[in-house]
Amino acid sequence: MIGKLTGTLAERNPPQIVIDCHGVGYEVDVPMSTFYNLPNTGEKVSLLTHFVVREDAQILYGFGSAGERAAFRELIKISGVGPRTALALLSGMSVNELAQAISLQEPGRLVKIPGIGKKTAERLLLELKGKLGDALGTPAAGLAQPASDVQADILQALLALGYSDREAAATLKTLPQDVGVSEGIKLALKALAK
Repeated sequence: MIGKLTGTLAERNPPQIVIDCHGVGYEVDVPMSTFYNLPNTGEKVSLLTHFVVREDAQILYGFGSAGERAAFRELIKISGVGPRTALALLSGMSVNELAQAISLQEPGRLVKIPGIGKKTAERLLLELKGKLGDALGTPAAGLAQPASDVQADILQALLALGYSDREAAATLKTLPQDVGVSEGIKLALKALAK
């Protein structure tokens, strides 16, 4: 219904702001990533919005980028994840970090966000796998994607063994393209042991 607001930034009370649009002040809840990039009070601001209508409230959520809004919309589609939780997630990590955590299936990165427990993190990873990159119009927000299912399995094994996503992805690039899963894991572990 309301897709974008352009006006003067009238108030800043995190996580809520007020945008004055020709004499009408719109209260907008924003993630902290958007809040930190806002201009000073009294200056012009333009935000993409998502309008939520509930039985007891009508709330506008504002975003500084289309990627943030797309991620927010994907998050609130998940059962048990409401707009407040989605806003907390986007306040605690960038859209690219969220896409990376989902792509690499890392619940530990999500549970660091206040209000996200282990079960919610696992549900997010399961339901958003392969979706967030599509919503942003990029393959998992520009992350290095495994070229095949075999490489994805090797990557998952290395992550499960405690290697960081950076170490695992770098080692994956050094493996032959036609390697099998078990042989690939062995080669990767030898390379990482050096």
